[in-house]
Amino acid sequence: MTPERTFLAPGYEIPRLIRGGWQLAGDHGEVDAQRAVDDMAVFVKAGIDAVDCADIYTGVEDLIGRYRERDPSLRVHTKFVPDLADLARVDEAYVRRINARSRQRLRLAAPDLVQFHWWDYDVPGMVDVARHLVTLHQEGLIGHIGGTNFDALHTEQLLDAGVPLVSMQVQYSLLDRRPAGALSSLCARSPVRLLCYGTLAGGLLTEAWLDAAEPDVLSNRSHIKYKLVIDDFGGWSAFQQLLHLLQGIGRKHGVSLSAVATRWVLDQPHVAAAIVGARYAAHLPAHLQVFDFRLDAQDHLAIETLVSECPGPQGDTYALERDRQGRHGRIMKYNLNKIE
Repeated sequence: MTPERTFLAPGYEIPRLIRGGWQLAGDHGEVDAQRAVDDMAVFVKAGIDAVDCADIYTGVEDLIGRYRERDPSLRVHTKFVPDLADLARVDEAYVRRINARSRQRLRLAAPDLVQFHWWDYDVPGMVDVARHLVTLHQEGLIGHIGGTNFDALHTEQLLDAGVPLVSMQVQYSLLDRRPAGALSSLCARSPVRLLCYGTLAGGLLTEAWLDAAEPDVLSNRSHIKYKLVIDDFGGWSAFQQLLHLLQGIGRKHGVSLSAVATRWVLDQPHVAAAIVGARYAAHLPAHLQVFDFRLDAQDHLAIETLVSECPGPQGDTYALERDRQGRHGRIMKYNLNKIE
């Protein structure tokens, strides 16, 4: 059960599963901070020695920093997400303040990867702000630069402007296959590789939801978000068909349906790693099953046959979420990065 590894950039190797930090931010229930810190050692010992967080995940950079004080081998990916309300005034000083704050919280000289996000393409300044990140990279304050939730057109604009993107973090799963379009085509002709979140739809692509009744009310932020994706996929009935198919494939290989769903994402072109949200290490053995088997041609055909009838969200990557009046955009939180 040794995790697969890949080079995200020359000389920079990561596991193909990354521990996600969003669930440590408090929107998914109370967090036992000491347990979360201690459990990081369990992930690292198992070979999952990279963690994904963000400047806007309340308290998470600090939790990771507490762990890195005892184990500096942990690879740290964070984000630079200027608030929507601030976009028009983001300058180099703003970028430096957020970077310095992240480094202070993380207790490190430079995050291994900083992933840039820009809420509104209509607000000028995206390329200029990315160039400020390049300056910090050249100064040794950022290890590598990536993006998060950019579509193909704007990813290419950043590349053409000389921003050395090594990765793009995107929502990618059997339920949401938007990155397989234009963004994947761009990856084929550039160094950018995909880091994928939402592969298990916030825990909905698990046995716990097999044959479950469609929920009327959801309080978990991830479930609210990914239930909208299920509706776009074809509704609860289609979702249950997918769960049953994945369960059958999992039984054939002796793994969970979640492992099958994650393995499918890892098998897609240009995918470097999947980001698996985890508050603690309790489900780590189940996540590691993804490295115990391979999907065969029959499995891929069965999955493709089903999902070809289920559209999922349409358009380029993250386009629906950028529509602040739409179903996906209305639930987003756009101003979480308070400058202290």
